[in-house]
Amino acid sequence: MAVVRINVGPVHPSTHGVLRLVVDVDGDTVKLVEPHIGFLHRGVEKLCETRMYMQNPSYMEKLDYIAPLSWDELYVAAVEQAMGIPVKEGAQYARVILLEFQRIASHLLWMGTLASDLGQMFTTFMWAFRDRSKVIKLLEDVAGSRMFYVNMRLGGLYQPLPKDFKERSLALIDYIEKTMPEYIEILDKNEIFLERTKGIGVLSKEDAINYGVSGPVLRASGVKEDVRRSQPYYVYDKLKFDVPVKYNGDSFDRYKVRFEEILQSTKIIRQCLSMMPDDADVVGAPIKLIGPAAKPDTIITRRELPRGEGLIYMIPDKQKPYRISLRSPTFVNLSVLSKLCDGVKFADIFSIMGSLDLVLAEIDR
Repeated sequence: MAVVRINVGPVHPSTHGVLRLVVDVDGDTVKLVEPHIGFLHRGVEKLCETRMYMQNPSYMEKLDYIAPLSWDELYVAAVEQAMGIPVKEGAQYARVILLEFQRIASHLLWMGTLASDLGQMFTTFMWAFRDRSKVIKLLEDVAGSRMFYVNMRLGGLYQPLPKDFKERSLALIDYIEKTMPEYIEILDKNEIFLERTKGIGVLSKEDAINYGVSGPVLRASGVKEDVRRSQPYYVYDKLKFDVPVKYNGDSFDRYKVRFEEILQSTKIIRQCLSMMPDDADVVGAPIKLIGPAAKPDTIITRRELPRGEGLIYMIPDKQKPYRISLRSPTFVNLSVLSKLCDGVKFADIFSIMGSLDLVLAEIDR
């Protein structure tokens, strides 16, 4: 049978954004998948070089509209590093709590949409969004916005935490820990889900390292690398938590890593709530158009974002970044799509692509 070239996209419901795939198929067997990106390019890095330091967090949040708080915090942390501004102890605990809640919300959305992408299990989609909505509601009450928070300020947060923040957070993680076993019943024991994910899109440990993937995609291939462990920031070095690792490197293991990370995030939040002082001062400095007192040559800031390692390389100037470059984890993770899809069935493309947890706004920037 002759090889046929077809276009998937540039708009497709399984891409979670605007992506074009050029796919060569021989019958139902995939011979080549070539991603074409750039449909959402906004020039964020260049925009940040034309704005004052603290005018940029709102740009950062648009990179990952599923976990906007994570890029907001990463950028503000880079500015704090450039200016030599320490983060208040209470704010360190508060930031970790909020970042882990953001990780939970991100993984829940991913889990629900993956099940939907595979064409069945709409119950999972509804459950995941039900539980995610509870997390988003808490973040909304903390920051005042439901989707884009812009809640980070130099040295802390935008405003004090709600008075009942600890009680609500504890009740929420109790609920999440009680609810998560339900997903095991509907996914891990579902023959259709297992057939669509087990042994599909296998990424070996060697290939994962060579391609430079990170986050759950890397850990599902047997590499125990997490920036929260290898280069701890805030209070992560004081906390006890596991880094989930799987060894088959397929779509199912990428699901299991994220599932287990949700439970580890609840452990992290519980410890931070018990260790954070009741009267902790978490409010950071007001926005000022200032720059670093003693300008360092370069700034490199790393974080473990929900989708992998995010990194900011910055050359500071007096009042705005002279140069800034962003390492997007999903941009690197997308690079393995062609390899993972070689020889699979056409329908498996969307299972594999969904398991990578792509956000096209972060890829294009």
